Amino acid sequence: MSSLTRVDLHVHSTYSPDSSLTLDQLAGRLAFAGLRGAALTDHNTVRGHRALAETAQAHPEYWFIPGVEISTREGHLLAYGVSSDPPVGRPVEETIEWVRDQGGIAALAHPYRWTHGAGRRAGSRASVDLIETVNGHNTPVANARAELLSARRSLPSTGGSDGHEPRDLGRAYSEFPDDVHSVGDLLEALHRGSVRGSGTSLGIPGQIRWSLRTSLLRAARVFRAI
Repeated sequence: MSSLTRVDLHVHSTYSPDSSLTLDQLAGRLAFAGLRGAALTDHNTVRGHRALAETAQAHPEYWFIPGVEISTREGHLLAYGVSSDPPVGRPVEETIEWVRDQGGIAALAHPYRWTHGAGRRAGSRASVDLIETVNGHNTPVANARAELLSARRSLPSTGGSDGHEPRDLGRAYSEFPDDVHSVGDLLEALHRGSVRGSGTSLGIPGQIRWSLRTSLLRAARVFRAI
């Protein structure tokens, strides 16, 4: 890939219970973050897709990819190109089959995060298309382990900020070749594996702030898992 285009493939909006990022803020932050577009991957819902389409109409200079982050029995799974609310809490393989039945593309989300990651056992066998190797809220160790998993399984890598606030966008992203000119091209590139994860992990001060924020939000949900 000689000339690369950056897209954030893991973003949460106010349609997720733990995000304060509005779609207007997302659109307004893309250029500052050096991004051509972003995927909306709210937790277990596609309720934001209609508003995402309206945002895309208002900002044709950017790409807005419909997606969802699904809570499976083993950990979180990212799906791109789906338009229905997913099943929740089912085995990861069953969920991957659902994604493919919808015509979508499945990626393991932050597989080595201590919460919500698929872990070594599920990560080594799940029949996903892609592995998120650079997550903007992961530790360097967790991202390095995901990179090794991607290499060991010969699966393409992706990157995403896992953004919940404007400041998160662009910390991690996916790189696409310069023959990608539309959302349709981008989804096709994901299908054929023409993508690479890049960006940075979350440093120690950021990890402390993020852990405190996450703990407070969990307490507000009476510790109900997402």
